[in-house]
Amino acid sequence: MKKKTLVLGASLNPSRYSNLAINRLVSYDQPTVAIGLKKGEIAGVSISTEKENFEDIDTVTLYLNPQRQKEYYEYIISLKPKRVIFNPGTENPEFYTLLQKNNIEVEVACTLVLLGTNQY
Repeated sequence: MKKKTLVLGASLNPSRYSNLAINRLVSYDQPTVAIGLKKGEIAGVSISTEKENFEDIDTVTLYLNPQRQKEYYEYIISLKPKRVIFNPGTENPEFYTLLQKNNIEVEVACTLVLLGTNQY
């Protein structure tokens, strides 16, 4: 099943997990969009530096530490995703509560592992 995914915290550095996740999502034919600090492209996915009004986002996968997430709370909730994945290092109980109040599923997991084990 196709799950349009927003990778938040995308990096052009090929050794960063966000970069690996974009490549893996594309290889699994998952529609993918990305926001990062620098514009660029990874595996055909353009990285935006703005809070775009993306439509039909199923999943937001986070690659931002909890302090950097704060500026995205309202934005992520406004996208009305079905779930937000908190990858290792992004755990944020404050944000979990906000998401759950807005009926958005919280998943503390690794996107790469979920894809690799067919649990995405």
